[in-house]
Amino acid sequence: MNPTREPNWSAIAAMPEFQALLRAKRRFVIPCCVFFTLYYLAFLILVGWHADLLSKPVLGKVNGAYLFALSQFFMTWIMAYLYMYKANQFDKAAADLLRKAGL
Repeated sequence: MNPTREPNWSAIAAMPEFQALLRAKRRFVIPCCVFFTLYYLAFLILVGWHADLLSKPVLGKVNGAYLFALSQFFMTWIMAYLYMYKANQFDKAAADLLRKAGL
């Protein structure tokens, strides 16, 4: 390929493999964002409207609210790991697609 020639991005965007890659990314990213937003909002709703439920001691003086808040840190780490794992797969698929397009 001539390095001074601009790639035909329209042709690449029209490739079925590119469309499949975009669909796969959407199928992963959108549900993750929705899940994490609902998980975060669930904590706020439970603390705001059902404080009696989360104020009960679970482990000694540690109540449910503290455990739920702490679980959000772990959920963030888990989701970051899952995203890195899937992003690696997406990057490999994108590299294959660009190689097939001659870039």
